[in-house]
Amino acid sequence: MSHSPLRTRAVVAAAAAAGLGCAALTALPAAAAGEQVKVQYRQSSTGGDQAEPWFKVVNTGSSSVPLNQVRIRYYFKADAGASYTFACSWAVKGCANITGTFGTLAQTTATADRYLEIGFTAGAGSLAPGADTGDMQLRFHRSNWQPLNQSDDYSFAASQTAYGDWAKVTASVGGTTVWGTAPAGNDPDPDPTDPPVDGATLFDDFNYTAHTDPAIGAHGWYVRSNSGGPGVPGATWAPQNVTFAKEGTNSIMNLETSTAGTGESTEQTEVLTQAMKFKNGTYAARVKFSDAPKSGPDGDHLVQTFFTINDLKVPMADDYAEYDFEYLPNGGWGEPANILYTTSWETYRPDPWEAVNQHSEVRASYAGWHDLVVTIDNSNITYYVDGQEFGRHDARYLPERPMSINFNQWLIDLAGQSSTAPRAYDQKVDYVLHVKDQVLTPAQVADRIAAYRAAGTTFEDTVPGGQ
Repeated sequence: MSHSPLRTRAVVAAAAAAGLGCAALTALPAAAAGEQVKVQYRQSSTGGDQAEPWFKVVNTGSSSVPLNQVRIRYYFKADAGASYTFACSWAVKGCANITGTFGTLAQTTATADRYLEIGFTAGAGSLAPGADTGDMQLRFHRSNWQPLNQSDDYSFAASQTAYGDWAKVTASVGGTTVWGTAPAGNDPDPDPTDPPVDGATLFDDFNYTAHTDPAIGAHGWYVRSNSGGPGVPGATWAPQNVTFAKEGTNSIMNLETSTAGTGESTEQTEVLTQAMKFKNGTYAARVKFSDAPKSGPDGDHLVQTFFTINDLKVPMADDYAEYDFEYLPNGGWGEPANILYTTSWETYRPDPWEAVNQHSEVRASYAGWHDLVVTIDNSNITYYVDGQEFGRHDARYLPERPMSINFNQWLIDLAGQSSTAPRAYDQKVDYVLHVKDQVLTPAQVADRIAAYRAAGTTFEDTVPGGQ
């Protein structure tokens, strides 16, 4: 199921301190390396359950610096047995263009044995001489959200509450260190030493033969055939209209929705996971939206979706959750033309209608293929479209129970096109990915998909059944 941000729809019935103790430092003379950038730092959190080192990178040279060649390292002392998760809260350059990776120091000290390395994608662009990146509001936390101690961290300074030059953070350009001093005995090498941490993952390339392929059910999917909303009264959910075919080297799932202007002639499509086992982490899919039917007259109030959801046990239940991408190519819900919504739901009541949600929208055509990503951590829900942040919703709407993953295509009503001529619309899906309890940037999602395809992996599900 998914909802309009403004109107109700029936519930879909689904199957089932400063650094201390380091007297000796390894100085790396920036001038000798041909200084090109410096780092300014401020701290936004002195304790609790997450560290918030915020940065600006400043070009101090006389030529432009491509940011994808810049790396920053923030050094800290790990808590015993802890693993860490990185997140970007906000950045002038866009969180989608900033990466965070953890590494282990070759020589540990009293104030540092780990580091967070910040990098940039090509989408971050370049810094002109004298320019800076603007705010990068970054944070990291223990993966289990236990309290962390920053007072013994080499790069941390409790008093640094405004941006200033900070030499306890290092920066490199093209692998050459140009700024800062690493903890004693450590030369910042160009690559992180920690292997990537792979969280429990669902990946599906939708490499199936037909809606009757036994592998679909074996892989945890349900192709909907049961009656009920959302959509036009009298419409059916037609599993035979979910098909699979190759486009180039990729296998594509197609959801066809058709009508001849009556409820009885309307066939809608939905594919969803049988299990509700997905909660915090990263969700991604590559989806092709359509502005026009593949046959027949245009104008129907169509909804094309990618979303997560759990069941509303009672009206206004506070443990309900739903996170939607919804594209309306011909408007609907009072909108006259195409619009893309992202909506985060706390709860609702169907009758009389009452909703608690937050939504973002853009009124434009989104016909064609799009990379859709939503990340959920303990602070935010962040939506991305094609690598750019589309909407950020706050902690009031975080999930309290696990959810299913869904795709559907359906008609709000028959008011958009009064013709009784048959018409049919396609929504295509290339892949779906969920990484449990990890916030990935869109660039990291793309890397993960490329790695699966290079390895010839078409399906993986290591997400446990209970959360």
